[in-house]
Amino acid sequence: MRALVTGGNRGIGYAMAQGLIARGCDVVIGARDAQAGASAAADLGCTSVHLDLEAPDTFAPAIDAAGPVDILINNAGILIEDSMIAYPEGLRRSMQVMFHAPFELILLCLPHMAQAGQGRIINVSSGWGAYDEGLEGPGGYGVAKAALNALSHALPRDLPKGVSVNAMCPGWVHTRMGGQAAPRTLEEGADTALWLALDAPADLTGKFFRDRHEKAW
Repeated sequence: MRALVTGGNRGIGYAMAQGLIARGCDVVIGARDAQAGASAAADLGCTSVHLDLEAPDTFAPAIDAAGPVDILINNAGILIEDSMIAYPEGLRRSMQVMFHAPFELILLCLPHMAQAGQGRIINVSSGWGAYDEGLEGPGGYGVAKAALNALSHALPRDLPKGVSVNAMCPGWVHTRMGGQAAPRTLEEGADTALWLALDAPADLTGKFFRDRHEKAW
């Protein structure tokens, strides 16, 4: 099984890649900084591709270089704290990185998944993107994650047979984005994505999870 983890050169993505490798997966990490990606891949013992989610011209070459992808983890994200009104470009960038790019990568990975009759797509979201939790968070972050949640919920009706998609919230994790006060470890943040990628029922799709438990949208 080959897995592609976007933003896999650090943080939760790195922990996800590490966990997949430990389970015998052939892992490719996507990184905006090609040098950082190559360095992380060398440490992990996997391969890397240059994949900048704000540069769509990198998408197809990255997928071609990665080879047939059976597990896609759309992990990479950005946190722009400026007001959407004062800095509307922040919302545009958030939507590009956390909604438009994941959808485009799904489209690029689907032909192989459809042919294989199986595939798992995991969208790394956030409780800040849940209406049930009030769409909290700064700037356009929650709006972009809400859009990713909506995609994860609605996409199953159009996916090929055997291909699943789910969203997950890693919780507040001690990363560069999460900050030093965050209580959760990288491994705790990565756990649900690994479960969805490898151990969850194959027909489980269109759901939103935290700590392996379904949560409200």
